[in-house]
Amino acid sequence: MNIEDPRALPSSARWLLGLSVALLLLTLAWDASGLDLPVMLQIGTPEGFALRRLPLLEKGLHDGVRKVSTVLFIVMIVWAVRRDSGRPGTTTRRERLTVLALVTLSLLAVSVTKQFSRSSCPWEWTAFGGHAVYTSHWNLLVSDGGGGSCFPGGHASGSLAFFALCLPWLWSPVAGRRTAIGWQWFALVVFAGLVSGVTQTLRGAHPPSHTLWTGVFCAAIALGGWWLALPKLRAVRSTT
Repeated sequence: MNIEDPRALPSSARWLLGLSVALLLLTLAWDASGLDLPVMLQIGTPEGFALRRLPLLEKGLHDGVRKVSTVLFIVMIVWAVRRDSGRPGTTTRRERLTVLALVTLSLLAVSVTKQFSRSSCPWEWTAFGGHAVYTSHWNLLVSDGGGGSCFPGGHASGSLAFFALCLPWLWSPVAGRRTAIGWQWFALVVFAGLVSGVTQTLRGAHPPSHTLWTGVFCAAIALGGWWLALPKLRAVRSTT
């Protein structure tokens, strides 16, 4: 059997961790810059957001992506519980169940955080005809006058929560797996997350920082959970 140290860092995992750290630094820099309001002022007006009800954004890239994410989650459940094929290079049931658990945990973490958030969505801000006074999304003590529960980006989490799908290939407990598969999943998840985030920003639902923090949360949960699970993910067969 060709089994690596379960917590060893292959080059693909180092790249993945590096990109995740870069995302965190970018997100912190964005927060420090205070660019959320200036960006939203370029999109909205005192009358609101003209693109909020645009069919392409509302029905296509919002409702449509959400439905695709739901279908993918159901497919992933079936993928996770199926029997091991025993073919070299394939994932084990234990790995797939770990991925499923991490995706689910990411979705729950974003959802629970939103429930405690006192930050309202841009379309509720006074600058765009609403009643909420723009404040930092880290303000956990005082209401901004709006409905709250907007931070982080829930719609983006429907895509970015699938970050863990790339880990069986990019941080595999066995040697020889095709990292190209993992990078393809990574690229698809990041692309879908960007589309979801930009869609909601254009509609006035979330400023850019909400999507960035959703990415940070999902990456941290996926990478941290996978690292903790690696000792139990030892392969029981050789790989090609």
